[in-house]
Amino acid sequence: MRIQRQRHADGSRSVTLLEDDGDPISVVSGFLRHLAARDCSPNTLVAYAYDPRHLWMFLAGHGLAWQELRPRHAFDLLEYLRALPSRRPRQRLSLTLTTRDTGGPATQLASTTVNRILAAVSSFYEYALLAGLLEAANPIERRPDPALARVVDRHRPFMGSASQQRPVRRSVRVKTIQRVPRPLDDAQVQALLGQLRSVRDRALMLLMLQGGLRPGEALGLHLEDVAYGRRRIVVRQRADHPKGVRSKSRTERVVDLHEPETLATLSTYVLLERPAEAETPLVFLIGGHGRRRCEPLGYDGLARLFARACQRAGIREAWVTPHALRHTHATRMWEGGMRELTLQKRLGHASPESTRLYTRVSDPAVVADYRRALGQTPIPGSRP
Repeated sequence: MRIQRQRHADGSRSVTLLEDDGDPISVVSGFLRHLAARDCSPNTLVAYAYDPRHLWMFLAGHGLAWQELRPRHAFDLLEYLRALPSRRPRQRLSLTLTTRDTGGPATQLASTTVNRILAAVSSFYEYALLAGLLEAANPIERRPDPALARVVDRHRPFMGSASQQRPVRRSVRVKTIQRVPRPLDDAQVQALLGQLRSVRDRALMLLMLQGGLRPGEALGLHLEDVAYGRRRIVVRQRADHPKGVRSKSRTERVVDLHEPETLATLSTYVLLERPAEAETPLVFLIGGHGRRRCEPLGYDGLARLFARACQRAGIREAWVTPHALRHTHATRMWEGGMRELTLQKRLGHASPESTRLYTRVSDPAVVADYRRALGQTPIPGSRP
């Protein structure tokens, strides 16, 4: 079985799960078209095409048709996924359980990956139920979880207990680790900025470092989104980037940039380095004198230039990614005294739970209380 990706003339993309003989699996194709009609991101479509592939391989190994999967088989599916080796390298430097595949050593699928596959399988069967293709119950059951409602840090509906929303949890899942972001320190930031080869690259990095933009948000900026006089940029939701760059959040927001270096560098790039003959309104383009001149810069290009700069700066590690610059910005803002609600709005988080990750990285109030407990003077500027 394999995944076929296609790019159509109108710029849209589609993915299809193919059988060994090359024929598409019709029910999965319908599910993927349903996700595309809901305007899911291309990355979601690709992931939800690979996840049914794991399900079909499990069904083939157990002699089952997809309609015959029942809740009792969900535990076998979980064991199958937990034993499945992953050929992708680990993104974190930590101890891992290693298995051996036919091609050599491999690590097991991460817990988050297994949960995503189970969620995709559950969504697939929900689609089959709604489409009238299945009469049995969803094999990946979702049950009410009253205990989850008592979690303090959990996002609560605006109406509180009067809301009809009730927390639910899949009956089959894997416990995951809630990791904290890893921001860059000042020495690493200065080393990285010192190794950038162009004004364009520096403007990109500063937008993520001092503006907290996601990589997709920075790459998707248009010239009209930058208001130099008001010292701000507008992050808009668009899906027309030629290289598939999209903003993760569907909420547009305004990001103030009162650090003079960021807007000055961006202005210098637009006036002096950005190809003047370019017809696209996108800000960040490929320069030089090659055949790709004036093409929009995509994720791959950003990842390559960032990795090369990190290599030259001597800070190349698995966790040092372009998104780490956003983590660095959020951590600095929190340590500087920005409130949780305003930080949430600046970062464009839909839920305060995402913003609270940065309070776990560094909480000045905890440090101040800790120093008081030791009989030491609190650090000036720390929260009481």
